[in-house]
Amino acid sequence: MNTRTWGVLFVLCGAIFLEGIDVAMLNVALPSIRADLGLSTGMLSGVVSAYVLGYGGFMLLGGRAADLLGRRRMFLLWLAVFLAFSGLGGIATEGWMLLLARFVTGVAAAFMAPAGLSLITTNFPDGPQRNRALLVYAGTAAGGFSLGLVAGGLLTALGWRWVFFAPVILSAVILGAALVLLKDTAPQERSKEGFDLLGTFSVTGSMLLLVYGVVRLEHPSDGPLLTAAVFVAGLALLGLFVAVERRAASPLVRLGILRSGALVRTNLAALLFIGSFAGFQFLATLYLQELRGWSTIQTGLAMLLVGVDTVLAPTLTPRLVARYGNVKVIAGGLVLAAAGYALFLQAGTDWSYALMVPTMLLLGLAFALVYGPLTIAGTEGIEEKEHGLAGGLLYTAIQFGTALGISIVTAVNVGAGSGIDGLRTALMVPLAAAVLALLVTLPGLRTRRSADPVLAG
Repeated sequence: MNTRTWGVLFVLCGAIFLEGIDVAMLNVALPSIRADLGLSTGMLSGVVSAYVLGYGGFMLLGGRAADLLGRRRMFLLWLAVFLAFSGLGGIATEGWMLLLARFVTGVAAAFMAPAGLSLITTNFPDGPQRNRALLVYAGTAAGGFSLGLVAGGLLTALGWRWVFFAPVILSAVILGAALVLLKDTAPQERSKEGFDLLGTFSVTGSMLLLVYGVVRLEHPSDGPLLTAAVFVAGLALLGLFVAVERRAASPLVRLGILRSGALVRTNLAALLFIGSFAGFQFLATLYLQELRGWSTIQTGLAMLLVGVDTVLAPTLTPRLVARYGNVKVIAGGLVLAAAGYALFLQAGTDWSYALMVPTMLLLGLAFALVYGPLTIAGTEGIEEKEHGLAGGLLYTAIQFGTALGISIVTAVNVGAGSGIDGLRTALMVPLAAAVLALLVTLPGLRTRRSADPVLAG
């Protein structure tokens, strides 16, 4: 790859790293935000949920917009929006300002992520170069989540507002470089098509309601009938969306894309794998801070070993994929993730950090082996003009996985009671999710490597 090509990859990796580190840093800063602004528990939870709602609710629309309106244009526009509303969060003096800032940054990420992924798949030729770029991209994204905990602890020590101002600075650097380096691919064949407005409103409403229902699962005793009603309404809108797409001349989501067994398995595996890690990260944070009394900086440093995937994804993973194929590498990574979660089931209140190290290293290696190949699989075998849509489907699965993982472990932990026993019970959720992801992946092993387009089938 030449200098400009590396520059393009740097810009796109910077944006996905920004997204990951932004989420992780905020989680560490929440107690300080509550203390400074006097937020209620419900408002504090809403600050987290607002981002999830914006991200999950608008992801499919974001993917389609990238295909129709131009990937570079959508990437630059929404990166600028991300920058502006991160700044709003930094100067917030009221809870509603934080809610607005987080919701709009979530929406911005929903448009940026599929545009960024499709810019990689359309700027790098199919084959080893694209795979290498995607593995670097995925490793950077995963590294953002783990390194964000450390950065969040350090920045919160200076003042929680820096958790918002740091992404503003990083966004400005990335935006400046993107304006110079990024070029859109040739105009998409279907770029003159209009938006399916009824499909857009129905699926966006459905995603918002379903994500909100998932978030409500964190509090099982808080209006179960309302939670059920939210899910029913979300599913009803999803049914309307499917009916509309079958008849639409220019559908938001071409339903035929879901006939690909490879794509469906990829998205299910991504949902389960990311959900397992999000749930584990949440529980590990509770374990270290509430049961062990560790500081935010100590907690972040404890999770730092998971960030080893940032180094392994662009170096080790391409060699393994070239030798064994994507399905075997993904399956191996899922086995390692399940083993890591199983080891942590023995966690006690007197555990030394040395006993936690195997789990952290196994999860870092699992991320290196799973996340990147799944990112490749998200657009494998899909026509270039639909890469934005495919990226939107993948990131929708990832966002739902994150929301589900955190919500389910929270509900199980609350139901099982506080203390180490409740924590161990909740830790069964990430383990079960990793095993299910492995079972979803295994059918792809039946296809010979020479005919395997990643989770082929």
